[in-house]
Amino acid sequence: MDNIAALNAFVVTAETRSFVRAGEALGVSASAVGKTIVRLEKRLGVRLFHRNTRSIAITAEGAMFLERCRRIFGELEAAEQELSQSIAAPRGRLRVSLPLAGMLFMPTITKFMQAFPEVTIDLDFTDRLVDVIEEGFDAVVRTGEISDSRLMMRSLGRFSHRIVGSAEYFARFGTPEKPQDLSAHICLHHKYPSSGKLERWPLRHDGKSGKLDLPISSMASTLEPLISMAEAGLGVACLPLFTVGQQIAEGRLVSVLADHVEDAGEFRILWPSSRQLSPKIQALVRFMAENLFRS
Repeated sequence: MDNIAALNAFVVTAETRSFVRAGEALGVSASAVGKTIVRLEKRLGVRLFHRNTRSIAITAEGAMFLERCRRIFGELEAAEQELSQSIAAPRGRLRVSLPLAGMLFMPTITKFMQAFPEVTIDLDFTDRLVDVIEEGFDAVVRTGEISDSRLMMRSLGRFSHRIVGSAEYFARFGTPEKPQDLSAHICLHHKYPSSGKLERWPLRHDGKSGKLDLPISSMASTLEPLISMAEAGLGVACLPLFTVGQQIAEGRLVSVLADHVEDAGEFRILWPSSRQLSPKIQALVRFMAENLFRS
């Protein structure tokens, strides 16, 4: 058991890149974690981490050992789950990464928490490309194509975009009849926080797809401010339908040019392929797939 505890301390340290954060995760002091790693290195006869006063970094030998340790813990977890699967209920900590627009998932996440009170949700909101395995996530939700062979995935549903503005705005500036008309409008853009680039509005114009140069009046790195600005009559925005469906239904926003919006995005949930799909992840995947885009 001492050996297993030492291996666990090593894995958590490697994933957090910090003795302090590893200690917090394990419920012990950073000093205790450091001493455990030193004893493990002495027993193995290799250095697992490079250390300085500011940070630690895993060595090549440590990286090789880390993959073996993950397989060991994966086998242990699979053995435990195999014994208890028939009676297991979703429970335990579930660390999930959501995009910044994930705040708009909160009604669904809240219902999941109410349905599975024994699951403790740890949510991380970011649009950067996280390393699911290295950073210790149980699951992540993202759009776009995923090419990491270490991950399993399932679609949570597809979504389309809408060009929206308030009724008051269109009364003042006119309703665009074709995409080119947007050049005379106040356009509110979403900016990718990771790159600073503006998200392209997926419009078909002149019978074909392609980038349409639009005025850049205001921009934001999250969607909520764009929704607020559009509702306030400050311009038009291109937003996922699931984020503005209620505002459109209630008349707070008006959708225009719907016949010219061509794309459909897709949300996917991903988890490490080395881990058996545990009851808590099974429950999350199923619940999100059934409820995220329910109208």
